[in-house]
Amino acid sequence: MSDRFIHPTAIIDSQAQLHESVKVGAYSVIGADVTIGAGTDIGPHVVINGPTVIGQDNKIYQFSSIGEACQDKKYRGEPTRLVIGHRNTIREFTTLQRGTVQGLGETRIGDDNWFMAYVHIAHDCVIGNHTVFANNATVAGHVWVGDGVILGGFTGVHQFCRLGAYSFSAMFSAINKDVPAYVMVQGNMARARGLNLEGMKRRNTPKNIIADLRQAYRVVYQQGLPIAEAIDLLLQMPESKELAIFMASLRDATRGIVR
Repeated sequence: MSDRFIHPTAIIDSQAQLHESVKVGAYSVIGADVTIGAGTDIGPHVVINGPTVIGQDNKIYQFSSIGEACQDKKYRGEPTRLVIGHRNTIREFTTLQRGTVQGLGETRIGDDNWFMAYVHIAHDCVIGNHTVFANNATVAGHVWVGDGVILGGFTGVHQFCRLGAYSFSAMFSAINKDVPAYVMVQGNMARARGLNLEGMKRRNTPKNIIADLRQAYRVVYQQGLPIAEAIDLLLQMPESKELAIFMASLRDATRGIVR
């Protein structure tokens, strides 16, 4: 750790391990058992407790609380942890909490995610890569969020839900069931409103793949079939990576899917 990028009012525990290129702003507090990788920029008034591991080139804005003990009454101070990947943007007042021994033992954040102001990610959550959590989006404990998911502002997600890759929630959505990959949901309680077509277009998804996913959506949502029977029909469709992701999110559902 180099004092060159550390504001003199910052308080850093002697047991914390910071790469020499890490920047720490005024009045930030970094506890013991915290490891921070190269190029990460910690703003002013940030609190980071451990055990927490933070990767490279993250940007953490003021008043965020990172790696604090979780809000779970079962938690008794066990040494669980928070693991954050690379190139994440964590905006003001975001709270990312450690795991529990009853769950994974850690909360996991992937790479290249964008958490806007007042986002809350609870204990034992697993967040993929390239997600966007708009202002005040909140996920309860044990939630799994796939790659490329976008949560609109003030979205709330019930504990143990799974959000499939590239799914999308409109603002003020309340999600209490699993959301299949590529599906767009909205409402309180959330209901399926179609496919995240705009997201697919932005990723330059081929038109034939979009057409196949539309057909798959109709099989699941318009034929009234049990999920197992719907998957059997989907297996008869042309194979593609995207269809495989969609089917996997159906198979992995544990709370039933949003309908």
